Amino acid sequence: MADPTQVFWNDLKSDLEDPEFLREYIIESVRIQAIDSLINELEKARENAGLSKAEVARAINTKPEVIRRMLSNKSVNPTLGTLAEVAAVLGYSLSLTPFSAADDQFIKTPLQTGVSNDLDELAKRHRSHQVA
Repeated sequence: MADPTQVFWNDLKSDLEDPEFLREYIIESVRIQAIDSLINELEKARENAGLSKAEVARAINTKPEVIRRMLSNKSVNPTLGTLAEVAAVLGYSLSLTPFSAADDQFIKTPLQTGVSNDLDELAKRHRSHQVA
């Protein structure tokens, strides 16, 4: 019997041939990676600063549970404003970073054109969260 994981990735590769699916897949992968990365870095900065989640919440005039959920829950979708406020409390600012050449090939170009020249590599990169 076929390995279910391999069947999934083969089906995904087939689905990625559809330009609309390809774009949605890349956008969602980039969004998840960006939020996860920011949240992880903010949590490290908070710990290094020796501040409790309640102290961070107080500093930006929000409820402690908002910060607790944001920094503890993997399924959060905080606003950019909230991320910027928390970063500021911790002495950081948010900024844009240009893509590497590889990310141009596997993110920017497929988003612009709706086509990827290497669907196997695209799926592999997003499977292991190696974008941006």
